[in-house]
Amino acid sequence: MKLCLLPFAAVLACFSAFPGAAPAADPAPQPAIEPGEPFVPGELIVQYKGAAQPKTVEVGEDTNVKALARKLEAKPAVVHATPNYIARIASWVPKDYGVNHQRRGRRAGWKLRQWNFLPCRSLCRPGSSSGRQSLGGINAPRAWRELRKAGRPGARGVRVAVLDTGVAYRNYGRRFRRDPDLSARTFLPGRDFVAGDRVPLDKNGHGTHVSSTIAQSTNNKRGLTGIAYGAKIIPVRVMDANGYGSTKNIIAGIRWAADHRARVISMSINFDCGTKVPALDDALAYAHSKGIVLVGSDGNKGAQACPSLPATAPQVISVGGSTESGCIGKYSFLSSSVDIAAPGGGSGGKGCTAKLGSRPIYQYGMVDRNPRRFGIERGWKGTSMAAAHVSAGAAMIIASNALKNGKGPNKVKQRLLDTARLPDYAKDDPNSGFGAGIMNLGRAVNPKIP
Repeated sequence: MKLCLLPFAAVLACFSAFPGAAPAADPAPQPAIEPGEPFVPGELIVQYKGAAQPKTVEVGEDTNVKALARKLEAKPAVVHATPNYIARIASWVPKDYGVNHQRRGRRAGWKLRQWNFLPCRSLCRPGSSSGRQSLGGINAPRAWRELRKAGRPGARGVRVAVLDTGVAYRNYGRRFRRDPDLSARTFLPGRDFVAGDRVPLDKNGHGTHVSSTIAQSTNNKRGLTGIAYGAKIIPVRVMDANGYGSTKNIIAGIRWAADHRARVISMSINFDCGTKVPALDDALAYAHSKGIVLVGSDGNKGAQACPSLPATAPQVISVGGSTESGCIGKYSFLSSSVDIAAPGGGSGGKGCTAKLGSRPIYQYGMVDRNPRRFGIERGWKGTSMAAAHVSAGAAMIIASNALKNGKGPNKVKQRLLDTARLPDYAKDDPNSGFGAGIMNLGRAVNPKIP
């Protein structure tokens, strides 16, 4: 291995001498990423001509890596070079977590909390049947019925890779415990690109919450429900305990998931506004070419200034966050970059007049970031949660009989868009933040709806 640990003036000569320099070795575990840094100091992601994948190259930590990347891109042997940019998870986490005290609940009691899964019914179509409903719901019960008819209950067997902070998917030593409302049978072998091993356990709680929305155990008389509860989750840890992840780990995670037969890749993560990451674009194009549906959170106001990668890549379904009142969340961008909206919880933003509720997204998950403590959380909201809904929806469409001529990523995306529910007031506004509308999963998986 040849590493360029030289002063800035000598670095280019080192690269000229070794155009095929090997990537830096993975530290195990990697040092924690500092939240204030937009990229990992002293590291470049370099794509050389003729190489199948980009290389991670170390330079001196005091090197101006942006300037060096520009000079490298001028060299004939280099396709593109960027700093090793850092992404963040796309959600807000208030301090007041809810806890399930293991009390005996009422039958179908999940409906009292999971507004996001309910049908809209008379709230959308006055005069139709009522019952428990929500203006911001996706109608999961109808989708569950359709998948049972298709012989694939809960999207049985569809592989969903969750690129995130890991998942509480197994017991491990004294510290880590499996989330009791996530079945061990739900998981396939995963990968931890942060620690460099095969045990992608969650030290944050975000990845467990996202995975629970997608595939939490359902109809087991415990906790809450998941949308695609029969799907198989492939946990891929690319974000650290603080919710930050490097370009290097994220692109490695995408390619690894693509090579391990994922059908959907869920990415509730975002880079900084305007950041261009060619190596990430290449990884997304690679996964898409293998027939994988890619889903990304559009990002949250406050955490960033505009919609960003991976969601803004052309191969990715970009998801904005909607509320219990059927509005766009005040954290979600009013942008034409959004393809579709899905429940992210919280209160509505500008123009929201509905006052039917502003609850977060409830799931049974990790409490206070403690990998040994689990309960019903009531603090998660954001486009992370919205992207999880769409990832589950994509898995349900793949498992359904709704698509007649192939189930490639473009067809799945179009089915989601064609069946979405767009409020009347947003139909003439390309920057409404809804995109095609709020995902209507009951329609999306119904083969009788063209």
